[in-house]
Amino acid sequence: MKRNIFDENLKTIGMLNVDLQSIEVINSEAYKSYIKVLYLNEGFELKVDFNVYSTIGPTLFFISPNQVLNIEKLGQKPGRLIFYNRDFYCIQLHDEEVACDGLLFNNINNMPMTIIPGQDATFIEYLFSRMEDEFELEDGSLEEMIRTYLKQLLIKSTRLWKLQHLEGVMAAKPNNDLEFFRKFTQLVEANFKQKHHVADYADLLLMAPKTLTHRFKRLNLPQPNEIIKNRIILEAKRLLVHTNRTAKEIAYALGYEDPAYFSRLFFIKTGEPPSGFRSKYLNVKERN
Repeated sequence: MKRNIFDENLKTIGMLNVDLQSIEVINSEAYKSYIKVLYLNEGFELKVDFNVYSTIGPTLFFISPNQVLNIEKLGQKPGRLIFYNRDFYCIQLHDEEVACDGLLFNNINNMPMTIIPGQDATFIEYLFSRMEDEFELEDGSLEEMIRTYLKQLLIKSTRLWKLQHLEGVMAAKPNNDLEFFRKFTQLVEANFKQKHHVADYADLLLMAPKTLTHRFKRLNLPQPNEIIKNRIILEAKRLLVHTNRTAKEIAYALGYEDPAYFSRLFFIKTGEPPSGFRSKYLNVKERN
């Protein structure tokens, strides 16, 4: 399995092909802690958290460290995986450069993919090939050159993501509305374990709860209360199927002092109790 990697002073970035030789390790815990960008051609099938995606052409996927990735089917051509840590490039600290936090990564609507139009695939493939060349050169400027190509990849992908996922939602809205959407997304991602109510986020945004709700309605977005609860339930699902914690322990971990209230919320959102969801998911996984 060919793997290119830069690893110095706690900064790590690497790239490898996605093929029969690498699929097992990619699906393992080995890359779980990294931020990941996958470039796949047609024929791949993968699961990100609890959603399954199939590729019909060049597609980019953006996987955060808290997400669970499992590639279930390979395409005819090998894919590419970039993995890196926050010390190499933190999208939060460099948000003004690439503006992808809340869109490509940590998206409240859990849309981690961007389909690459034919006219853009050549440029994306060029960026990957240039990064691969830099790894092989092992020049002293490797770190900065690869970071430059990574930033270009994120900027281009963010532009494509906006065109594909905001059509009919905010594509024609002023740019400050998009920034408002991103800011709310970032706040929910950072605070959902402690802050469960619209009023909490309205305070952080320095506006009245009604104003926040009306703004989401005007932008044709899901209501903020639904977004907050959906993020909490997603985390609960992850903890149920990927840890041995009890429903009570998960309730406490997500900031609920009353486990019974949390269980009722989970049932309302999913149609089954936490224990039922865990059993059902694990049984399906065993059969597969």
